[in-house]
Amino acid sequence: MQIPKRRSENRRLVPVDTFITQEKFDELKAKLDKMKKITHPKLAEEVKRLAQFGDFSENAEYQIAKGKLRGLNQRILEIEYQISHAQVIKPSSNTKRVSVGHFVTVEFQGQRKTYQILGSTESSPGTGVISRNSPLGEALLGAKVGEEVLVKLKDRDNKYRVVSIDTRASG
Repeated sequence: MQIPKRRSENRRLVPVDTFITQEKFDELKAKLDKMKKITHPKLAEEVKRLAQFGDFSENAEYQIAKGKLRGLNQRILEIEYQISHAQVIKPSSNTKRVSVGHFVTVEFQGQRKTYQILGSTESSPGTGVISRNSPLGEALLGAKVGEEVLVKLKDRDNKYRVVSIDTRASG
């Protein structure tokens, strides 16, 4: 006889981009520590308390608390996976070619913009942080200063010229 599984238990760990900065790595470790030492014990205690009210099938508060605990356990597993597979970005001091972690200033249609290339978990295009997996990020990786890169989009091709490569933001 097969034991039935909840839909959430069939969920696999979603692959995440393993490239993260040291700051993000430290943030994940702190978040995991808080979840394990503070949040998990509180939720487990709540489930234990609600279990004392008897009939689990009609105890909605117990079911909700149990669901929250399962969700937290899943999130803990995801963060542990991300930490154990993390590749901390250490920008190369060689700024001859663009690599992950570099700040790249590009010129497009007469305007200059600086981007930092990181992993997709930290990308925030509005603040100038782009993913290494984005069309622009992929095109820029390996490029040299003065080189033009072609970014193919659905309806058009855009040319960006690499103006400068740096290991830190220029300000």
